[in-house]
Amino acid sequence: MQILIVKLSSIGDVVHALPAAAFLRRALPAAHISWVVERRAGAILKDSPVIDQLIEIDTRSWRKQLLSSRTFSDARARLVELRQPDAQRNGDVGVNIAIDLQGLIKSGMVARASGARRRIGFESSELREKPSRVFLTEQVDTSEFQHIIEKNLAVARAAVGTNTSSIGSAGYEFPISLTPEDECLGESTAAELQHRFAILNPGGGWPTKLWPADRYGQLADFLLEEHGLRSIITFGPGEEVLANRVAASSRAKAAHPVASTLKQFVALARRARLFVGGDTGPLHLAAASRTPIVGIYGPTSSERNGPFDKLDIAVGLDLWCRPDCHRRSCWHWECMQIPVSAVANAASARLSRTERKDSE
Repeated sequence: MQILIVKLSSIGDVVHALPAAAFLRRALPAAHISWVVERRAGAILKDSPVIDQLIEIDTRSWRKQLLSSRTFSDARARLVELRQPDAQRNGDVGVNIAIDLQGLIKSGMVARASGARRRIGFESSELREKPSRVFLTEQVDTSEFQHIIEKNLAVARAAVGTNTSSIGSAGYEFPISLTPEDECLGESTAAELQHRFAILNPGGGWPTKLWPADRYGQLADFLLEEHGLRSIITFGPGEEVLANRVAASSRAKAAHPVASTLKQFVALARRARLFVGGDTGPLHLAAASRTPIVGIYGPTSSERNGPFDKLDIAVGLDLWCRPDCHRRSCWHWECMQIPVSAVANAASARLSRTERKDSE
């Protein structure tokens, strides 16, 4: 049997879909599992033990003519490998089941172009682009679940025909494969900081997800003075200036930028005492690494996208405009004006929870 997972981007979304892939591998150990992903979000999936085939695409060229026959033909061409016989697939030709965990028109087109007869996705009210339902043959009731990981798992369970209830956050699997070189960077950085460090990640993808850089600098000073933790500042492409602004804002020079790949970030996160950042890829990678987290939330929902460990803490302001916001720009933008004291208190509380758990 061939199963195709369609989860194109972003990094956080891809991370949230990994437990569904792990579930499918356990439920159908002989199946050939492929995953279609945007090239810029695919690095974290490479060499994952639950994925047999990774197909990287670039859909940016599709946007101008999303529903054209030319775009659909291009999608089919990208998936041509799935239609070829392969010894590893026991002679199977073509995809049997396509699982769309994105809910967009372009992800629906990819699922349809795969040739799969069963194309499974979210119920219509939960699709990010409602017209994408025309590409699905089955839709799963996912509104009963709060967190996106559980929604993804519900679709995966439907694909294998099981009504197994939620497996719970303690059972989530994030099969991310690291190289010895990745581990070496994580260990050398941790050793340099005597294995007592926090990760600050000031980037956010959307401008509305950014907590002010100078507040991260003040938080770094607090973590050093109150908890003896130095901080490293992680950043993505185009965010180096932002990271340097955070470092310059620390009076005690308590934080310094560290460049890393996504997998190197995971190696760092697995060794960190704390992660502080907004709703973006690194936070979700930190959650997958079981790093203690303080998440800073503004226009998005921590209930849906937040860290899932019950010991983790999400900080945000209770504003009239926050429910179902998801705005990438805003005329007043109050939600990220969270005081340093609120995040600092949350950091102290999260570190205390870790100490209590470790002593049990």
